[in-house]
Amino acid sequence: MEYSIALASEVDSWRWVVRAEELGFSTAWFYDTQLLNPDVFVCMALAAHHTDRIRLGTGVLVPSNRIEPVTANALASLNKLAPGRIDFGVGTGFTARRTMGLGAMTLARVRTYIERVQTLLRGEVVDWDFEGEEHKIAFLNPDLGLINIEDDIALWLSAFGPKSQQLVAALGAGWINFAATQGAAGSLARMQQIWRDAGRSDHTLATNLFTMGAVLTGNTTEDEARLMAQGGPFTSVMFHNFADEMGAMGSAIPDGPLAEPLASYLEVHAGYEPADAKYLHNHRGHLMFVRPEERHITPDLVRATSMSGTANELVAQLRTLRDAGYGQVTIQLVHGHEAAIEDWAAVLRAV
Repeated sequence: MEYSIALASEVDSWRWVVRAEELGFSTAWFYDTQLLNPDVFVCMALAAHHTDRIRLGTGVLVPSNRIEPVTANALASLNKLAPGRIDFGVGTGFTARRTMGLGAMTLARVRTYIERVQTLLRGEVVDWDFEGEEHKIAFLNPDLGLINIEDDIALWLSAFGPKSQQLVAALGAGWINFAATQGAAGSLARMQQIWRDAGRSDHTLATNLFTMGAVLTGNTTEDEARLMAQGGPFTSVMFHNFADEMGAMGSAIPDGPLAEPLASYLEVHAGYEPADAKYLHNHRGHLMFVRPEERHITPDLVRATSMSGTANELVAQLRTLRDAGYGQVTIQLVHGHEAAIEDWAAVLRAV
């Protein structure tokens, strides 16, 4: 099993990518969240310039936010800087669209987008509809060597439901999941079955679990601080998602262990202004930090809902994921706490 890091993109992210390369991590994935972080391709270009071996991927790019020729050009430009080390991770849109008050894209639109980008990267002509008109587009002078469309750029698709997982299989893409240990093995088994149903061999399925949490020390005070800073943003995202979806559907709060903290957060969420754009507050700090008003997020809740534990506990969890069949596990580092990469590297070496 390979191990990777993910980063909420920063212009200084390259420093941690350099360290990840030194520690033997296989890939650095950069979040594409245009209203939360600097531009993903700027940050990846800096990392490409400062590294030699580690792969660099968008984790994940959202099709609606960049037209196809722009994305293809950015990927080909990165491929010039880091030949054969670029991964094209793509999804229907969660954070990057929710920050603008938008829901997910349709799978049909995502598939068309991916196919057009890949066609451009093969140096072929694309029939492209834009602004109500049909046009043919292609790279005009790739022979000058200003971009690189010779080395392959691997495709990865973030997919949680069966229909999006069927698209993974249809495209022969790598599969990105985003979860803690709980439920990860079951999601993988479903993806594997869908892959087989599409007539593909098990050994050709590339899988990647994105997760987040803290390596605990046994010192209560230190561990609570680590849980809140390094795992808390992972837990809070569940509530951001609930608030968006329940607000849209006018649903009652579901029963279960999260009912009380969800009710607590929805009370806070109800006071966000402007009333017609609560998402401007709801997604602030998404996967980066726990906001002061998110008092429903506690160390105990974080430990229960993120990949957090002592080194021995985490080794056992990662071995379970490896044995289930995951080919790659990606640990997100948090702004201001990137030094946790050293703790994670020690855990991963023990797996």
